[in-house]
Amino acid sequence: MTQILNRTGEPEWLSQKRVEAFGLFETLSVPNRKVEAWKYTDVSYIDLGSLKPAQVVQPVSSAEELPELVKARLSSTDVAGYLVFNGPDVVYKHVPEELAAKGVIFTDLKSALQSHPELVQKHLYSIVPAEVPDDTTIAAPGTTPSKSPDPSEGKFSALNAAVWTNGAFVYVPRGVEVDLPLGSFRVMEESGAYTATRTLVVAEANSKVTFIDEQDSHELSDAYAFGAVELIVRQGANLRYVSVQNWGRGVTHIQRQRGDVDRDATLNSLVVTMGADLSRTEMQSYLRGQGSSSEMLGLYFASEDQHFDHYTLQHHAAPHAHSDLLYKGVNSHESRGVFSGMIKVDLGAQKTDAYQKHRTLMLSSEARNDSIPQLEINANDVRCSHGSTTGPVDQEQLFYLLSRGIPRASAEKMLVTAFLEDVLSRLPLENVVKYIEGIIAEKVGAV
Repeated sequence: MTQILNRTGEPEWLSQKRVEAFGLFETLSVPNRKVEAWKYTDVSYIDLGSLKPAQVVQPVSSAEELPELVKARLSSTDVAGYLVFNGPDVVYKHVPEELAAKGVIFTDLKSALQSHPELVQKHLYSIVPAEVPDDTTIAAPGTTPSKSPDPSEGKFSALNAAVWTNGAFVYVPRGVEVDLPLGSFRVMEESGAYTATRTLVVAEANSKVTFIDEQDSHELSDAYAFGAVELIVRQGANLRYVSVQNWGRGVTHIQRQRGDVDRDATLNSLVVTMGADLSRTEMQSYLRGQGSSSEMLGLYFASEDQHFDHYTLQHHAAPHAHSDLLYKGVNSHESRGVFSGMIKVDLGAQKTDAYQKHRTLMLSSEARNDSIPQLEINANDVRCSHGSTTGPVDQEQLFYLLSRGIPRASAEKMLVTAFLEDVLSRLPLENVVKYIEGIIAEKVGAV
């Protein structure tokens, strides 16, 4: 991997950051199941020493030359402007002219390093650094604060920080509202290789923007996707971020996503996990400012022998902040689901209003789901709740549909879609919802 640390044309500060991150990566061990945050997910099979980067794919001049997976999504998408990444780099851009007139910057990170170096330097690595962030709660005097993260939890963050090739960069100036969503489409076509990308979205004070991150591929073998997402939401701003992961089988997906939410700002996020053999996604909201708000939605459907692990954190560091987490998952065949969620409330974060709910629907007696909801509260005037339920399909409901002549696959699709509806209903993006429902239909064999 060392051969790709030095990239021509990159500024000295970034080269130094890469070298430091790679040095950290080499000192850290791969997180094992003795580490609490990785207790239910085994990644010891990943031979990090033998990983090779995906080969560069040449840019195309028109959307008609894009991979079929991307063209299919572009035929019914909510985004007005988009970037397409094939493997390690961007291959196509469609950026509406009116964005520049508003001062909005929407491009890939490599281009932003050339055209807006000061903005990239200011914000890159500020939310997802190479090392694992220390999210220790600020505890009351005389009490024991929460344990700091195990250093090995930063292994993959350090890897991404050292070897990322490209990613999306969005900058929305103060007071500007972007009416239509922006997005990126990431595809992989090469087996036996890895990609490492980053997404950096900065919403300045009182701005508003929606960004959709989609990842897709056909079936591959021994392919890896290492991602990092940094979401910066300044005072009074509103950012909606949607991630849809639908990698093909044979892919290992590991991504850390963090949002930094300032005073009176709002971050709405949705993470959809449908693809890959093993997927580990970390979603964290740091409620920095008074009156800040975070809605964290999650939706997943694991089938066959897929293993999906979601690790969430709602960290309240300021008073009068609100967070609401709703994760819903479906497990079928011999799949495995893991959810570990934490609400942390710092000393002084009074009037915190935080909720966490995880629900799982089991379509098979061979499937398994582990759910660990947690609270850590260091303020005495808060309203916090957490809960988790796991159960099978209601057989009476299924029998009713079957007795009306509905095929079993279609009946299961209806029940699964109904189960996930209260997540999907919160997403005001019609075409993304239809796309997700289509994936669900494929999972239950209803297409």
